[in-house]
Amino acid sequence: MQKMLAEFVGTLILALAVVGSGSMAQLLTQDVGLQLVINAAATAGVLWLIINLFAPISGAHFNPVVSALARYRRELTSAQLLQFIVAQIVGAISGTLLANALFHREFFQISEFARTGWNLHLSEIIATAGLIFLIFHLIEIGKEEKIPVAVAAWIFSAYFFTSSTSFANPAITIGRIHTESFSGIAPASALAFIPFQIIGAILGYALYKIINQKVDKK
Repeated sequence: MQKMLAEFVGTLILALAVVGSGSMAQLLTQDVGLQLVINAAATAGVLWLIINLFAPISGAHFNPVVSALARYRRELTSAQLLQFIVAQIVGAISGTLLANALFHREFFQISEFARTGWNLHLSEIIATAGLIFLIFHLIEIGKEEKIPVAVAAWIFSAYFFTSSTSFANPAITIGRIHTESFSGIAPASALAFIPFQIIGAILGYALYKIINQKVDKK
């Protein structure tokens, strides 16, 4: 129960930061570049915080593809994986709805912000692959304490070097369907993003395995 609650609260806070900072950015400036900086900075800061807070409790996944790989590594049972994914998705939707309320938007919304194109899908592969690689590589080399800052740095950077602005998380993608703010995504676009995030996760994990493969020196 504690682990599920940690995943729910952590993902809620992450979605709240992503969507709330997007709404605040729209209020502060009409400069889209500055809006993106505000959004990226808030997201990176919260990622660093929630990973530090909840890693000792649940592992601080906040992302179904991270949890799925933990199940593959036998760090979770199938029942725990299902519980984590439900907690993450419900948390992401709840955080988005709370952000709508905080900025006096209609509480329940469905975004019409279409994000389409092969370049965005490729961006989601790259963003998710990099995220997964750095997490498991740092674990492998015994530098787990670097994960919070590494994840924050990767996502902050990927906001700018990917054309999709680096969703890299199926739960947050689903949550962001429910806002018409700067951070929103139309349902059809969200459903298209998720398979590419899964592909990215598989590729990132494969890269981690290859790079950390034990070499026979004989």
